[in-house]
Amino acid sequence: YRSSQGAERGFCGRCGSNLFFRPLDREYVSIMAGTLDRTTELVAEAHIFVDSKSDYYTIGDGLPQHAGRGDVDLTAGTS
Repeated sequence: YRSSQGAERGFCGRCGSNLFFRPLDREYVSIMAGTLDRTTELVAEAHIFVDSKSDYYTIGDGLPQHAGRGDVDLTAGTS
């Protein structure tokens, strides 16, 4: 689904869950980790867009927090 001028998003046809995000001007696709069935061995490095979180959600794991994308490399670990 073309969600904006700059990106496409994929959703589950059964439940509507967000599956992926693909910026049209980049060479990567962000796949939502919660959609994967098997163990991923993913490790969080930071929290992004924390200025958009709801007031009932507290982030207390000590990882860096960024109001927007910050300087987080969203393509880290890709080949």
